[in-house]
Amino acid sequence: MTSDRRIGPPHLGSERDTLRTFLDYHRATLAMKCEGLTDEELRRRSSPPSALTLLGLVRHLAEVERAWFRRVFEDHEAPMVWSDTVDFQAAYDASASTRAEAFAAWEAEVEVSRRIEREAASLELAGYQPRWGERVSLRMVLVHVLLEYARHNGHADFLREGIDGTVGA
Repeated sequence: MTSDRRIGPPHLGSERDTLRTFLDYHRATLAMKCEGLTDEELRRRSSPPSALTLLGLVRHLAEVERAWFRRVFEDHEAPMVWSDTVDFQAAYDASASTRAEAFAAWEAEVEVSRRIEREAASLELAGYQPRWGERVSLRMVLVHVLLEYARHNGHADFLREGIDGTVGA
């Protein structure tokens, strides 16, 4: 069983507050889906032959945070967390990873992302996305990362249910 300590997005608010709180809500959802599970359970594949695991999702989303905030707005050459190349699939292999390792990396990247967003004068802040070779706005990055979390939290629902039957939210 998990406890729901998430703070829901405002029903009325600025565009920035809405994007920020929806993203934080989805970050909290991922953490909640992993709550109370052992390292072994977090590494469990509920739908073989897929290698997707909850721990793999945490690792993948650490990469997403780095690729879309740190690498776009601060350091285009920052190495990825789990691969020497920009290989988002490498993060899914959590077979030798632990909760402590994966969550430490993810939480560190989330804090960098939050700082970048907080310090930006506006959603019009433009950065360079090295994978695309194009400039992108903070607004676009927030929406893109929010969609990544929403999609992967759907996977997390399925994975958690396969581990211990916990469903919902």
